[in-house]
Amino acid sequence: MNNKKVFLATLLGLSASLPLAAQDNEISFKSTEVTPGIFMVEGVGGFGGGNMALLVGDQYVAMIDDGLAPLAPTLLAHVTETAGRPVNFMINTHVHGDHAGGNAHFAEQGTVIFAHDNIRQRLQADPGPAGGPAGLPVVTFAEGVTFHLNDMEARVMHMPAAHTDGDAVIYFPGANIIHTGDILFHGLFPFIDLNNGGTVDGYIAAQQAILDLADENTQIMPGHGGLTNKAGMQEDLDVLRAAQAKVRALVADGMSEEDIVAAVPLAEFESRNWSFITTERMTRTLVQDLQAQP
Repeated sequence: MNNKKVFLATLLGLSASLPLAAQDNEISFKSTEVTPGIFMVEGVGGFGGGNMALLVGDQYVAMIDDGLAPLAPTLLAHVTETAGRPVNFMINTHVHGDHAGGNAHFAEQGTVIFAHDNIRQRLQADPGPAGGPAGLPVVTFAEGVTFHLNDMEARVMHMPAAHTDGDAVIYFPGANIIHTGDILFHGLFPFIDLNNGGTVDGYIAAQQAILDLADENTQIMPGHGGLTNKAGMQEDLDVLRAAQAKVRALVADGMSEEDIVAAVPLAEFESRNWSFITTERMTRTLVQDLQAQP
């Protein structure tokens, strides 16, 4: 299996080896209370999927994303213990299996799943990333939807053509918290899924829209990476804009993709390289995105 296939299988949670890997790594979960009633949920002991959020109140329990399918029973047990009762509502930030993989398991326990229209359409074609057909969202939206839960407002907003074509950002204005889904990989090169409707310009626009909502006290939960703030996210956006500008100049000079990769234009950002999105893969994403533009 080549690197690209390994990457996609791991990211989407579709590899048959994942259950064994999960068992070997003894992956568990931890919840950190960011503000009263809102927790950031992360995998411990290995890759448990993207960062999730749990909203716990007297009336309802809601979640943002639900990790990988093989880990769904462990995750459900953890969040049920943390919340003290089952999860009523689930919001998927996008279609990938490291964020929607637990859908089927949660739905079988009575959780109602919400997502953008495009997520349901993609999962109808291939329900694997949602853990199977039972994991399809049953409530969808186009531009957004607002939850009024536990005396708290949660605004779910669609960000078009960003990480994918079905991304949602969740903003809690009263708590001053934003969950970005994979529109933020804090401190890391981002994965911009060109094959599922993502674009670099759309990703940049979405990050800027999130920053426009934030102030210096906003707590920002990224899809991957540690909890951050407006200054931290601004640095991530500045790096992406600089990286795009470097690659754009080489594309404008008529260089081929292979020649641009060989030139290593993103060398100064090497510290953001990681196992899924290497410097080379980030460079290729930027080249392919620019070459696809009219």
